[in-house]
Parts: sequence; structure tokens; C-alpha cells
Amino acid sequence: MIKSKYQKQRNALADLLADKGIRDDRVISAIRDIPRHTFVDSALWTRAYEDIALPIGLDQTISQPYTVARQTELLELQPGAKILEIGTGSGYQCAVLCEMGAKVYSIERHKALHERSREQLRDMGYRPMLKCDDGTLGWGAYAPYDGIVVTAGAPVVPSDLVAQLAVGGKLVIPVGDSTSQKMHVITRVTEDNFDEKVYEGFKFVPLIGEKGW
Repeated sequence: MIKSKYQKQRNALADLLADKGIRDDRVISAIRDIPRHTFVDSALWTRAYEDIALPIGLDQTISQPYTVARQTELLELQPGAKILEIGTGSGYQCAVLCEMGAKVYSIERHKALHERSREQLRDMGYRPMLKCDDGTLGWGAYAPYDGIVVTAGAPVVPSDLVAQLAVGGKLVIPVGDSTSQKMHVITRVTEDNFDEKVYEGFKFVPLIGEKGW
């Protein structure tokens, strides 16, 4: 992997995200280091460092960089944290989490995307745990998690994901209808008590599964 390719554009994107309010320097550093263009078709490489979502096939997208950065920042993850990602997609969000030192478990329902992202992440030297399955049910075998991030819009918060949070852990999930969602951040304060904050203005592809759309 030649990280120097498009480095000027990555630097500009990282600076833009900082200007848009991303305050976690580790998130900005990961965005600056990770070659986003390698997660999309080569025909889109020249647009890979614009702050926009791009198609990756199967009616799915690689999320807008600001959205990736904001969701990651809201996790408030520490190095070594165990993070569950719902919706591996291109693998870019997973790479950001790995780059920041998280131990990542990621689920993708599309087999073709699962296989593609697995190869891409392996080629980059990352070693997350990946599987092809219904992400709305979480991954109970490795629960609880210090953080769970959902990269598709849900109609409601799946109960299985809440149940798989560790005490002190955060679930970051967009919830809404098919046109727009609000970002919900649910923190498990104690075994039976939760705190919830809501942030406006996001748009994701639908979260499909038994406890999604």
C-alpha cells in the first residue's frame, strides 16, 4: 500500500473535517492516514477525498467522511476498546476504528461486500473479526462491547444491540425514516440504566434485517 498517493487531498479532507467541528485529534489523524480511494472503484478515485458519500455497489455507499468521523468521535473510544460495527460496507469505517487501536468486530449482510472488504482490510494490514450475517441481531458471542456503531439508518433501536453494550459503553445509531435520521448515542450507565442523546441531520442507507427495515 502506497500511502503517499493522494496525501495532499487527504490532508485537505482532514483539515476540512476539523473546520466542520471534529475535535478528536485521533479521528483526524486516522482520516489523514487512511487511503479512502482504495475503498471505492478506481473510476471514483478523483472524488474519494470530497466530503460526500460514494456508491460501492448493491445500492450501498461508503459514508460521507464527516459522518464517519462524527460517529467515531461519538464513540469516545480508547485504544484496545472492543467495538462492534454493524454494516462493514466498503470497510472504511472499520479501517478508521482499527487505525485508532480498537479491537473491531464487524458484520455485513451482503456476501460480496463482506468478501471484498475482508480482502481490502487484510491487504492494509488490519485484522478485525468479520462475518456475513444479520447485523440487527448483533454478535452475542463476543459481547459485551465498549462501543457499537451502526452505519445504516434504523426505524427503531434494535434491542439486541442495547443488550450487548458493556456498562459504560456507547451505542451510536442513526434512527429515523427512509429520507433522514437523527443520530442517537445511548450510553449504558449501569446494568439497568441508560442515558440517551440525539443529534440532528444525517442520512444513511436503510438498516435491513430482522430488527431493522
